[in-house]
Amino acid sequence: MPMKSQLHRSGHAALPELAERLRRKSRKITGPRQAILEILRRQAHPMSIREIFGGLSRGNCNLVTVYRAMHLLEKMGMVKRFHFGDGTARFELLKEGDDGHHHHLVCTSCAEVVEIEECFTRELQDQIAARNGFKAVTHKLEFFGICPECQ
Repeated sequence: MPMKSQLHRSGHAALPELAERLRRKSRKITGPRQAILEILRRQAHPMSIREIFGGLSRGNCNLVTVYRAMHLLEKMGMVKRFHFGDGTARFELLKEGDDGHHHHLVCTSCAEVVEIEECFTRELQDQIAARNGFKAVTHKLEFFGICPECQ
């Protein structure tokens, strides 16, 4: 069974703190935005737009509103977009001051996502960049495999 303690959702800000982050950026705290933030706050993995939409109360907002809200929240640095190679963007709520740099282990069978705390050292990243003549290098790293539940 996957170790749920490796998922990083615990410790997210309460909804009033998230609403305050919107206020500080001179953004309205609309009902749909508040509902979307609450869904993301409670989740233990990055979510697709359709998953977020599916978690909203019927009639709360339409799919276009969710797309617009996610674009705004991403632009404001409140969420980070991830791609796990299946053509679907997923979003994860970021703590204030967090750049969201971390990696994931994704089950190719059931889509279970586990956050990986380990990362390349800056020295290794710089060596790879220098060896290939690159500058201003960043990286994204996702691992794919079959989780214990699906084996």
